[in-house]
Amino acid sequence: MPARAKRRKSSTGRVKISAVDTAWLRMDRPQNLMMITGVLLFGERIALPRLRKVIGERFAVFKRFRQRPVEIAGISFWQDDPAFDIARHVVAESLPPPGGRAQLQSLASRLATTPLDPAHPMWQFHLIDRYDGGSALIARIHHSYADGIALVRVMLSMTDASRDGPPAMPFAARAPKAADAGDDVLAQLFAPLSGVVAGARKLGATLVEKGAEVWSDPAKAVALATQGGALTAEIAKLALMPQDSPTRFKGRAGVAKCLSWTDPLPLAEVKTIGKALDASVNDVLLACVAGALRGYLIDKGDDATGVMMRALVPVNLRPIEKAYKLGNQFGLVFLDLPIGIENPIERLYAVRANMNALKGSFQPVLALGLLAAMGSGPKALQDVLLESLARNASSVMTNVPGPQQPLYLAGAAIKSLMFWVPQSGDIGMGVSIISYDGAVQFGVITDEGLCPDPDLISARFASEFEKLVLTTLMAPWPRTGDLDPADAEAAVA
Repeated sequence: MPARAKRRKSSTGRVKISAVDTAWLRMDRPQNLMMITGVLLFGERIALPRLRKVIGERFAVFKRFRQRPVEIAGISFWQDDPAFDIARHVVAESLPPPGGRAQLQSLASRLATTPLDPAHPMWQFHLIDRYDGGSALIARIHHSYADGIALVRVMLSMTDASRDGPPAMPFAARAPKAADAGDDVLAQLFAPLSGVVAGARKLGATLVEKGAEVWSDPAKAVALATQGGALTAEIAKLALMPQDSPTRFKGRAGVAKCLSWTDPLPLAEVKTIGKALDASVNDVLLACVAGALRGYLIDKGDDATGVMMRALVPVNLRPIEKAYKLGNQFGLVFLDLPIGIENPIERLYAVRANMNALKGSFQPVLALGLLAAMGSGPKALQDVLLESLARNASSVMTNVPGPQQPLYLAGAAIKSLMFWVPQSGDIGMGVSIISYDGAVQFGVITDEGLCPDPDLISARFASEFEKLVLTTLMAPWPRTGDLDPADAEAAVA
């Protein structure tokens, strides 16, 4: 347990929950539960007793996962669950006939909108036996326990390098260097900064003292921008940020959600196209996301001309090797996706320019400070700050590194893994990207009332990548520098 947590331990054995983690507890809404949902597919069947044993020994070994959040006199604490039972948290599920992918997606969608029991630690694993010749596992963990980077590290600590061991990555081990993963991780767009978390906490305290006046009064934001300094300018920029384009993806979110995922794409091919166009793997993947969303809107009869969708993107703010300490230590940036650009090459370069413009931004630090303010300030302030973050975006998009070698869990080979992060406020869409064993996979979760068929979006990712590949191959080569979009247009004309 970190020293800071030890100092906050009370005589009753409770540990005070950090302000940022408290914010995630408070953000739960019926229409958007603050729960991370994952699906793992296996090539072999998994025995429930063996799975419970592995999770009990390698997941529940973290004290945090044997605790539940409690609130006393307005303060949130982690408290041990005296009735902790691994059988309550690792359960068997069955699918209705024919028990295929559609039924698994339906079950995962239902579980993603089912609240976890706050009377016990807020996590659960659901084992589906006899799925596609093997098994499937749906994992649900409340976001207050840890962020996506930390949870991936914890999940990896449960896996083995072969069917019967040894462990692939002991939880306290330093994360291996991942040249492959490091290139395709939005969470690593910004290198963790020394002291940034402490600075963000101070910023959060300042925001609590000032209240929500900057966010509710544009005139104060303009005055703030004239005071000079990069951080004050960033605060004003966020306060004055216009909303993104109105699309069918924006609106009042409901309770029901739909999720889907794609078949994997070869990561090596994505890297090759990125190198050919002087773009990162992130640029390529996000350009495919933008193309898939554009195609979906057009198929629905919507005009995509000039449409810009803005996404909230999590940014890691701590060294990856310390992720096993759990908790939430990430900021957020607003990324503009050029949905209105038809040319795939031009769209890719627009994404790259938008990503490059965010480098060095204070947005992640400011967002972490806002989360701290949500957790330590009054509920009314939290609602204002949450609305200010959510109103200017249509989606949450995240990219998490997975291991680049095959892994085993409870003796079964993991064929693929996917996850979905929660959305805040009335944001009705989440897009997730994860790399594993030389492949990259997309997942989409949407509000059923706004977009009832996310499978039509996810199905477009592969074709959008193929379109980018063909456009690149048909353009004049060799070249130096960027490919002229006009040449790309001529190549496919």
